[in-house]
Amino acid sequence: MESNPLALAKQINKHLSRYSPSDRFATAVFIVLSRDSGELTYVNAGHNAPIVFSSGSSTFLEATGPPLGLFVDAEYETRTTVISRGSTLLIFTDGLTDSIQGEHPENRLRDAFAESAGRTMANFKSLVDPKFNEDDVTILLVKRIAGFASSGVSA
Repeated sequence: MESNPLALAKQINKHLSRYSPSDRFATAVFIVLSRDSGELTYVNAGHNAPIVFSSGSSTFLEATGPPLGLFVDAEYETRTTVISRGSTLLIFTDGLTDSIQGEHPENRLRDAFAESAGRTMANFKSLVDPKFNEDDVTILLVKRIAGFASSGVSA
């Protein structure tokens, strides 16, 4: 069975729209990443934009639809990009950006990543201000390793 982020987003949205209080919603990002090709297919339902860091540049995977549970017939769009070997994908909850003081917390995340790839998590942790930290902080870093091939032979 093939993974389909669009079908999953629509199914969860319908469920939440029907069975959740009208003042409740959820954000989510649904991602399928091909380990071999680096092709990343995603649907972003109002979630903080994941960031792809590649060769000194960064790309934000912006929302492709509204948060889940707001509208039973909400429309979502699937987008595709490629994560090249050596690139890193950062997925995080709003608890991280909410706990970063100042404007444009996503830019501060980008700068913290660029400071030292070997200390990325420590750099992110240093941005969290306990005065603003009122929510969970969840961070997922996915690195596509250069030179790895699924057959076990270096590429």
